[in-house]
Amino acid sequence: MARVETAETRRFGRSAAMLSIGVGSAGLLTYVYFSLASHTLDRTSYGEVVVLWSAVFVTISILFRPIEQLLSRTIAARQARGEPIGDALRVAATIQLGLAVAFAVAALALRGPLQDDLLSGNSTLYWILVAAVLAFGASFFARGFLAGSRRFVLYGSLLLAESTARMSFALAVAIGIASGQTVVALGIVAAPVLSLTVVPLAFAGRARRRRVAGSEPQAGGTQLTLAHGGGFAAAVFLIMASEQSLLNAGPLIVRGMEGAAAAGFIFNVLMIARAPLVLFQAVATSLLPHLTRLRASGGTRDAGAFETSVRTTLAAIAGFAALVALVVAIAGPDLMQLAFGKKFTYDRAGLLIVTVGMGFYLSSGTLNQAALAQGQVRAAAVRWVICAAAFICWNFVPVFDEFRRVEVGFAGAAALLCTLLYVLYRRPPRVPRPADIVAPGSPEEIEARLAAADEAS
Repeated sequence: MARVETAETRRFGRSAAMLSIGVGSAGLLTYVYFSLASHTLDRTSYGEVVVLWSAVFVTISILFRPIEQLLSRTIAARQARGEPIGDALRVAATIQLGLAVAFAVAALALRGPLQDDLLSGNSTLYWILVAAVLAFGASFFARGFLAGSRRFVLYGSLLLAESTARMSFALAVAIGIASGQTVVALGIVAAPVLSLTVVPLAFAGRARRRRVAGSEPQAGGTQLTLAHGGGFAAAVFLIMASEQSLLNAGPLIVRGMEGAAAAGFIFNVLMIARAPLVLFQAVATSLLPHLTRLRASGGTRDAGAFETSVRTTLAAIAGFAALVALVVAIAGPDLMQLAFGKKFTYDRAGLLIVTVGMGFYLSSGTLNQAALAQGQVRAAAVRWVICAAAFICWNFVPVFDEFRRVEVGFAGAAALLCTLLYVLYRRPPRVPRPADIVAPGSPEEIEARLAAADEAS
């Protein structure tokens, strides 16, 4: 039995490593997509693509990620108990379909404001927005199934296929095979569609396992409902929504005040935070399981290792942020133009402000993983929501210009979040809520890792 458990642990570890590689690669390819788009499109066209991207990802985070996480935790729990997952898939698919239909109806009813006010009157971008959100609904359903089934290699492959497909459209324009904003924007809808090519592999693997087992597990067990495990899922969702607000609300607010070109500019500035973030998410998908296992052991030595792991990660982030700040101080504006083209002129002070915010934001991510491992997901979610709300409100205060408000607001919100999460981490609960405990290999651990992986896509 011990040998079987050891082999399972090693297999899980290899899959987790492959997931981290897939997440990191997907994040880098997303960065390349925007770099190529910024080089090949004019300021306004690029800004409209940025607004489209931001609107799509805010929408899918609200609509589909809760169901993705509910599906992943339910499948993981049922498979751990030897229960069938067919009805869980059917119920989740019904909910997902209902949300997709509701979105389609709302999008058609609000076509005027969406097309004219948000997307500069561009009907093509409007239909790409609608199609992309619906396509991501299917993609997130597949992610939930793969994560819950612990098919992390295929999950990472899905993310990689998605980001590769998206980047290919921008690359086609960059090398002259195609031209224009429409081709670049089509990458946003093509990505989730093409990524679904990995799904047949997952169901083929499931069919093989069922043939080997000889039969489907016996029916029975818990029912899939939104209330089952809803507290943990809701807290993780609030954290994810707050992350989206901190990273995507700025460009959308600037779009409303200054236009699409201005949104593209501030999006590029925030890439100083986004680019390291996608790499950190690859670390985060492995950091939580590591901390969870140390916390679960309960030994004095492992408690010390828990704190050492957190301190080491924070120290590495501080060193990295200091190095980036030095590079930005020396050649930040020139490097930004090298990465995103010379259509925009970048302010060194603004880049340094965002760099400081990046350091605090990455540190917040580490402390958030520690808080989740300690069973403090609800308290962490409250702190994320406070900081996201403060950031959004700050952007409407009539001080500085629109760009500086976003830069200062991001750095300030990240610093506040880091402080609040550090205080939370240093005061762990003696007895956490049972529903908030993240046990090694549990559905809650899978759910939290899924959230980290989603942020890089």
